[in-house]
Amino acid sequence: MISVITSAFREEDVIPSIYTCDGVDISPDLKWGNFPPETQSFVVIMDDPDAPLGTFTHWIVYDIPPDINYLPENFPKEPQIDGIKQGINDFGRIGYGGPCPPPGKPHRYFFRIFALDMPTLELPPGATRQEVQLVMTGRVIDEGYVMGLYGR
Repeated sequence: MISVITSAFREEDVIPSIYTCDGVDISPDLKWGNFPPETQSFVVIMDDPDAPLGTFTHWIVYDIPPDINYLPENFPKEPQIDGIKQGINDFGRIGYGGPCPPPGKPHRYFFRIFALDMPTLELPPGATRQEVQLVMTGRVIDEGYVMGLYGR
């Protein structure tokens, strides 16, 4: 299993508000390791499975080269950065959209890393989660995640 960490919070801890819609809404840093040596690219998907209408996708990053295993804090909300592409989140925007749950019980936010056996998804920037997952089907060789909580 891929190990995933962030300096922003510990596993199952509260996500600081700077990374949410109640703060600056910037992405936390992500670092991953213990992935297969045959990895050809990575995909990052952040989602909230506790959203009222079903899983809500907050961030999609794909075509991350195998020699990059780190995304810095405040990753630019641009369609493409040095060949790394970002998709459309469920807010309808490119890049990261932080936790913004309705009042009530805290939600779980999973930052998932997928190692693929293909160098590119061959999708343009701005792909949807459905498009990304369709191409990834059968190509994931390992995965891991870090999960944080946020409530209002």
